[in-house]
Amino acid sequence: MSHTLTTKLQPGTQAPDFTLKDAAGRETALADYRGKNVIVYFYPEAATPGCTTEACDFRDSLESLQGKGYDVLGVSPDAPEKLAAFTGDFALTFPLLSDEDHNVALAYGAWGEKLVDGEITEGIVRSTVVLDTEGKVTLAQYQVKAKGHVAALKEALGV
Repeated sequence: MSHTLTTKLQPGTQAPDFTLKDAAGRETALADYRGKNVIVYFYPEAATPGCTTEACDFRDSLESLQGKGYDVLGVSPDAPEKLAAFTGDFALTFPLLSDEDHNVALAYGAWGEKLVDGEITEGIVRSTVVLDTEGKVTLAQYQVKAKGHVAALKEALGV
């Protein structure tokens, strides 16, 4: 275990910029979203039960979130090809981004030790960071549960 320490982002701080490939292999930059509020959520692995629940909840809530001015980006260490299959299998309607080297997850405090099936492993810690139109953090939630998270997030955002 590398015991990589990550710093969780705090409201009011500038979010780290990034450029990652989407499910189609196109580069997507956080800077592309300047002028918009954006929800960046980190999930461990495409097509697993919890990640599917969370992604489908975001998909089903996308219209109401966008109606209140929020775009959604999902980030995982999956390769673009796996993200493409996940997007197609579940008709996901927002960008999924590939962070294969997990540098963005590290920068956002969404990588670290976690308990999985009774064992401590290192990986994505399910997290959500909400950014304002200038890329500043307005809300950062770590170690969230997949089920019910989007509903709680919408309540916190007044959506």
